[in-house]
Amino acid sequence: MNIELLDGVVTLLVRHRIKKGQDQAYEVWLRRTIAMARSYPGHLGIDVVRGHSHGQTLFTSVLRFASTEQLQHWLDSDDRRGLVEEAQPMLADGDQTEVNAEREFWFTPAEVGSPGPVPRWKQACVTFLVILPLSFLVPMLWRPLFARLPWLGGYVQANVLITLSIVLLVVYVFMPRVTRLFSRWLQPANH
Repeated sequence: MNIELLDGVVTLLVRHRIKKGQDQAYEVWLRRTIAMARSYPGHLGIDVVRGHSHGQTLFTSVLRFASTEQLQHWLDSDDRRGLVEEAQPMLADGDQTEVNAEREFWFTPAEVGSPGPVPRWKQACVTFLVILPLSFLVPMLWRPLFARLPWLGGYVQANVLITLSIVLLVVYVFMPRVTRLFSRWLQPANH
């Protein structure tokens, strides 16, 4: 697979539908694969969402790399090729991959065989649940520093620091965990 996207954070979406009776073997394989991917330069993180499709377990893995070049290095590696070859007997419909130049997948696109994408109202609810408490908590956490350094507590500087803190916490800490927590509710079949 050749990636021709603008440089910047790039996301690899991998979908694997597992043959019946292969879930445990796949979980072991997945842990090894995650450990291997993490060892590659530019790897920024991975999230795994488990779901079901046609009575089989569906694993959606979202891998983020710092650049298209670094993702391409992982995709072309002998390590990944060997791991995918090893997994083939466990997979119902092969290694399904999709590359996206967007910064983050919070709500993964429709799964193979699913009735559609996550409804926008559910996306809005989960996003609101994450951002609301942070919008109260983060300014309180910055307040002592602003009191000690008044120039940093100016309107523009304070808003930049608070907003940056909230965005980083949402993107890197809370949304991946919260979307995993609510993954069953976020499935399109649960409208």
